[in-house]
Amino acid sequence: MAVATMTAGEAYAAISSGAAIAGARVEGVLDFSVQSGRPWPSHFPEDLEVDVLNVAGQPIESLPRGLKTYELDLRDTPIVRLPDGLEVRSRLDLTGCDRLESLPAELTVGTLILRGCVALQAISEHLSVWFLDLSECWAFERWPQNATIRGGRLQLRGCTALRELPPYITRLSALNVRECPNLRSLPPDLVVTGWIDLAHSGLTDEEMLPVGVASAQLRWAGVNVDRRIAFHPEEIRIDELLEERNAERRRVLLDRYGYGRFLQDAAAELLDADVDPGGPRQLLRVKLPDDEDLVAMSCFCPSTSRQYIIRVPPQTPTCRHAAAWIAGFDDPNDYRPLIET
Repeated sequence: MAVATMTAGEAYAAISSGAAIAGARVEGVLDFSVQSGRPWPSHFPEDLEVDVLNVAGQPIESLPRGLKTYELDLRDTPIVRLPDGLEVRSRLDLTGCDRLESLPAELTVGTLILRGCVALQAISEHLSVWFLDLSECWAFERWPQNATIRGGRLQLRGCTALRELPPYITRLSALNVRECPNLRSLPPDLVVTGWIDLAHSGLTDEEMLPVGVASAQLRWAGVNVDRRIAFHPEEIRIDELLEERNAERRRVLLDRYGYGRFLQDAAAELLDADVDPGGPRQLLRVKLPDDEDLVAMSCFCPSTSRQYIIRVPPQTPTCRHAAAWIAGFDDPNDYRPLIET
């Protein structure tokens, strides 16, 4: 029996009228995203094949059975799980699906984007992808026993619960483990042919990098760095930092040098000082060549007595203004905490 083929326009009309088009093939983009203004139909046809289906932002919690697409956009939907048998050949985007708990087993897709899926703790068995983005999946901690990541880019930024990479990941074009503090080792057979971003990860010593990663370009927060900056920040000199003309590279040098150490070694100017429940506060400034002034507030946590150095906008005039800005207030008169912990 021949499969009925229709345009996106014909599909819109048929779906809105309730016509039976189950099993049909839709050519082009079927756009039911919130931005399109079209409501998600109460009865979406099953066994539908669509080139591109966009339902971004719709309040849907499930998908129809038998769906086949080339690209599927589910960004910012409250979907909890995807149906078994779902077929997405090229790109599946689940960015911001903060209720997503599981993926179908044996999912095969070119690019899988799970950025910000904060409820996702594990991915499915026998997953097969080229490019995988798990950025800001805070709860993610369990890899499947069997899966294939075919040498593409693996984005893991902000996976704070992650402790390891599985041994079957052996070759990648790029690896981002920025802000993965509990990741303290990589598979011994891993080869990274492009770059690895290890800013604020648990990979704090170059001996932690396997031989196959040794020739990869190191990055710190997106900026190319050498091994000295990545692993030996104590060797960075204050004059080197102050004379650096590239703003992005200076930002990295500051991050590695440490704001507290920098303010002290650069003889920061005291702009303001007062006392809050945590103790003394200071607003300090260092003028930077060809860049805006670095202004930061030194303060102490009332509960732990731990000192914090927090950068604030360069035009900040007082500690009180700085504290308000840190708390999200533009007007310090609106910031009146009853108690600070």
